[in-house]
Amino acid sequence: MLRSEFRNIEINMKTRRYNMQRFLNVALIAVALIFVFGLFTSARAGQKGSETKGRHFFRETCRQCHTKGAAGGEVNPLNKTMAQWRDYFAKGTHNHGKEPLTKYLPADQLLDASTFLIQHAADSPQPETCGK
Repeated sequence: MLRSEFRNIEINMKTRRYNMQRFLNVALIAVALIFVFGLFTSARAGQKGSETKGRHFFRETCRQCHTKGAAGGEVNPLNKTMAQWRDYFAKGTHNHGKEPLTKYLPADQLLDASTFLIQHAADSPQPETCGK
């Protein structure tokens, strides 16, 4: 009887150690994933495009359809607030959600254009139109 009780205790302790090890492994993986995800999102959030390049890309690409009297209607940085421009670029769509923005500009140029538009929005410290 005594042997079987010791055997049961030994099995119970091994099971607990095994479960604890599994828990620690899962917890370690979860912490690592959170850390890696945090690095990528903070790196992406920290990216800032060039206002100068953004102004150029906006003038060269967007102004073709977005001037006064043109098919797309007049668009310049003053049309939206900084938050509205951020939302617009976060959605990543153009023409009332019908087309992806990447149809018109590659991702690096979109980053520059968004930087220009956000930094010169209606409620920014340096509001401006696109100029002629």
